[in-house]
Amino acid sequence: AFGMFPTGVTIVTTCSPEGRPIGLTCNSFSSVSLKPPLILWSLSLYSPNLPVFLQSSCFAVNVLACHQFELSRRFATRMADRFAGIHWIPGEGGAPLIPDAAAHIECRNETRHYSGDHVIMIGQVTNYVYRDVEPLVFARGLYRSLGDCLPNDRET
Repeated sequence: AFGMFPTGVTIVTTCSPEGRPIGLTCNSFSSVSLKPPLILWSLSLYSPNLPVFLQSSCFAVNVLACHQFELSRRFATRMADRFAGIHWIPGEGGAPLIPDAAAHIECRNETRHYSGDHVIMIGQVTNYVYRDVEPLVFARGLYRSLGDCLPNDRET
């Protein structure tokens, strides 16, 4: 049933205390509040990346563009250094930003809530940029693009 709900695809990033970039594919991402601007994402309590994200004061959400599905696959693996050979730039808070992403949302760690086998990370948005490109979508176990837009009230 959950596969019937299409989601965007993101790579959430931060840096270890030693400055090593850390990132993982995440589709459990959502807006929480506009004032103040808050977002959330969740991470498994069994993730080897959990300690770094819990220690970090900031993170970035890289909303992937349609052509970046291979990056999504790479950052979903248990590969030790997912950033090996990947160009990235540090955001204002230092979290890695992936070039050509549809959007970058930089956040300060605000709150954490433990629920079931995950921790819900809530971040206050400190900076964001976006490009007018097709986002990557995941639905029914497959990567997809949005396809044609349906008519809406603004177009009639």
